Amino acid sequence: MNGYPGIPFKPGLAMYDVNKSVVEAGHPHVLICVSPIQARRMEVNRISKEKEEEEEEEPVKVLSEARHLEAIKAPNTAAHSWRLKERMKTVSVALVLCLNIPVDPPDIVKTQPCARLEAWIEEVKKLCMSLRRNAKEERVLFHYNGHGVPKPTTNGEIWVFNKSYTQYIPLSIYELQTWMGAPSIYVYDCSNAAVIIHLFEQFAEQHEEEWRKGNNGGSGTGAGSTPPSFKQCIQLGACEAKEILPMNPDLPADVFSACLTTPICMAVRWHLLHNKGKLLQGVNLDDADKIPGQLSDRRTLLGELNWIFTAITDTIAWNTLPRDLFQKLFRQDLLVASLFRNFLLAQRIMRSYDCTPVSSPKLPPTHQHPMWVAWDLALELCLDQMPMVLSTEDPYSHVHSPFFEEQLTAFQVWLDLGHECRESPEQLPIVLQLHKIVEESFLGNDSQVPKPKSSSRGTSLVVLLSQVHRPRALELLGSFLALGPWAVNLVLSVGIFPYVLRLLQSTARELRPLLVFLWAKILAVDPGRGGY
Repeated sequence: MNGYPGIPFKPGLAMYDVNKSVVEAGHPHVLICVSPIQARRMEVNRISKEKEEEEEEEPVKVLSEARHLEAIKAPNTAAHSWRLKERMKTVSVALVLCLNIPVDPPDIVKTQPCARLEAWIEEVKKLCMSLRRNAKEERVLFHYNGHGVPKPTTNGEIWVFNKSYTQYIPLSIYELQTWMGAPSIYVYDCSNAAVIIHLFEQFAEQHEEEWRKGNNGGSGTGAGSTPPSFKQCIQLGACEAKEILPMNPDLPADVFSACLTTPICMAVRWHLLHNKGKLLQGVNLDDADKIPGQLSDRRTLLGELNWIFTAITDTIAWNTLPRDLFQKLFRQDLLVASLFRNFLLAQRIMRSYDCTPVSSPKLPPTHQHPMWVAWDLALELCLDQMPMVLSTEDPYSHVHSPFFEEQLTAFQVWLDLGHECRESPEQLPIVLQLHKIVEESFLGNDSQVPKPKSSSRGTSLVVLLSQVHRPRALELLGSFLALGPWAVNLVLSVGIFPYVLRLLQSTARELRPLLVFLWAKILAVDPGRGGY
């Protein structure tokens, strides 16, 4: 073989291409032909050699997830924001109803028909000062129900009756502050309520100024005296300035108070009013007060609704409020936490009647939060069973809600797909509610834990609390803590530490590996918790 014209043939220096008869060689003017079998062998050897070189150049990737690549920093020795600075307890409550039933206030023209369902009240004499004296340094609640008297004045006065209910007597907020002292909570269920809240802050500054003048002398501030702290008082109002309370005859006369004191019944009543014709037959407004069970018994329909309501309102607050404010309002005082959960419901209900509830400290609007859709669904499932439950004598005959298992699944999806954004998962407070159940069931305090029922269909709360699903919440929590210190701080901020601490007392062998892992993660971020 002599090659192509003008190009010399030199065997052994070039490679045969299986798709062509000849290929270029290392020498630009030399071509060679070899057999197809030899060419294939040479090609296989070349590819194998290239793969070996690539494997030598690229190291094996291990521990290469996002949490493994972040910079290693020294532990933060600053005080952890999730720790409560102080605990507070509300020990006394005053519900003041200013109402002369046959006489309407002169500045309100009521519709006909109008709301007539009133709150029940026990007469209390010398109320404010006796409450403060008994409460000492703890918190006192003053609940003013003033829809039977004129609106508050622009001078900071609310109205009460004389002993014979023949005259309206103005009561200055300034004097009320003096009697109630601090710390205190004030609830104003009356028209024009925001005026009181704004003037309350002005009067608080006036008290502080008078204290400074009275205690500042030639030698400075008087010893043993502390300034008044009225600015730290908590206030809730039914509506903004120049707004009037609703008079819908299908609602209680004191809608705001009903939201704060009986939230489940009020939520059911409002849901029925706004979904007429969309529900099954056989459910009416009268059934709003007939939901069977007890609020404290999660095995009953009413108790389960209350449990779901607590989880949803906690979740809304967690995802809406700054962390410090969430800690103060939802983790410091049990009664304050309950009030503000119910206040979130009041925001939703009152706005549908052209009233905007107000508060101090101020909360952002929450009436359109997506979690309310989950609450509406829970109510739908409850009302769907109401005719059947009311017709039976068994208080535990209902089908339990799948709400918590669905939220656990959503949390698991977030762990699989959304954890790299390092934002707080929406379901974190709901995981806390589940850990309360795990703690109760494993430590023997299972009076609130639903027992399995053969009549349950579908996925239910009973299944969630079975032996299979009990560790699931702990496993998901462990997966979340493994994301890094930022995740541990979020878990501590939502308030899960006390439940993990109590779970350490459990003798269940299947929990020990999970609990050791959780405890180690907490101590790695906050070593001071080793001594509890």
